[in-house]
Amino acid sequence: MKTLPHDHGQTFEHMPDQIPNPEDFQIVADLFKQMSDQSRIRIFWLLCHCEECVINISSLVEMSSPAVSHHLKQLKITGLIVSRREGKEVYYKAADTVQAQLLHHMIEQVIQISCPSSSPSHKEGK
Repeated sequence: MKTLPHDHGQTFEHMPDQIPNPEDFQIVADLFKQMSDQSRIRIFWLLCHCEECVINISSLVEMSSPAVSHHLKQLKITGLIVSRREGKEVYYKAADTVQAQLLHHMIEQVIQISCPSSSPSHKEGK
């Protein structure tokens, strides 16, 4: 048990044992670094709602295919998206992970938008 330099009347004796390693925090920092680009966030958000190829993603976000490909590579490295090949076409979508779901939810909460898949018109098949 480690004794803290200042006693504030609170007992945190076990806190030093529960603090994750610096490397664990680096993983989080790297993930947030990936999300520091607004274009990458837009692409990630889009892929939380559909599975698409580079050409269609480029059209939807009005960016060049090479630029979109760069962002997709970065998102894939962090494990936020996955891809599958069908013939010559590669399709991308958000990974089915807790981290991807949390980021998706956080994006929508921060910019105060509703997930298209939870809107009434989407549920009614319109």
